[in-house]
Amino acid sequence: MEKFQLTTEQIAAYNQDGYLIIKNFISSEAVDKLYGIATSDDTLHKHAFDLNDQTGKKTKLTLWYTPGNDAYGLLTKSKRIVDSVADLLEGDSPICHFHSKLLQKAPKVGGAWEWHQDYGYWYKNEFLFPNQMMSVMVAITDANKANGCIQVIRGSHQMGRIEHGFAGEQVGASQHYVELALKSMDLVYVEINAGDALFFHSNLLHRSEANVSEKARWSIISVYNRASNIPYNEPSKSSTVPLQPVPDEALMEWKTEGIVDQANFLEKEKDEALK
Repeated sequence: MEKFQLTTEQIAAYNQDGYLIIKNFISSEAVDKLYGIATSDDTLHKHAFDLNDQTGKKTKLTLWYTPGNDAYGLLTKSKRIVDSVADLLEGDSPICHFHSKLLQKAPKVGGAWEWHQDYGYWYKNEFLFPNQMMSVMVAITDANKANGCIQVIRGSHQMGRIEHGFAGEQVGASQHYVELALKSMDLVYVEINAGDALFFHSNLLHRSEANVSEKARWSIISVYNRASNIPYNEPSKSSTVPLQPVPDEALMEWKTEGIVDQANFLEKEKDEALK
């Protein structure tokens, strides 16, 4: 597989906008493999739970902390992701994996996500440096307006953290500050195809609407952190364990098995207890 590296222009665009879209980040064959696992892996299904929006619509979510040598773990640890994250995050300590989540918005019933910053969640975990954290989403199916693609406010990461409170079972950003941001910043619908990737800053304001289409929207979002950015209120230690990157071709060429319980899954009951 051809070596992948971000250009100086892409890095500059990320710093200015708070996000970066990479088309055809993984192959169609890799997408097919990931989709097949997403729809058939018993362990992923066993640990999935529903997260309700304010209207009661549900997004199904499976979240784990420890990436293994299953297909999803090999994607998370792939050199093209880890090296790209290293190019985009401030600091120089090793790149670590905080957690990954598989998201499914089912046709007609998949719920919305309220406006929020990811750091609005992670601030309570007492991570101190939002510029040393980011998320990478890889689309497993096409994402568009009809099936509830992500929306971002371009450049909103430069506002810093804003206040958050609960909206349904989700943490939502102060609507007042969202409205202020929209007065001077662009609202962007991130319509991408299966295999495309979205890199985004921990303070970027983003949301998504409910899936009103006939097609499901599947994606995996992995969160990365610098080892020096120690959380002082987070039970999982994954975010300070340096990753050992694997070759990009590992996803398709290495013998892989399904994700295992040792991936350290989040159970919704435990999450409720931490709020």
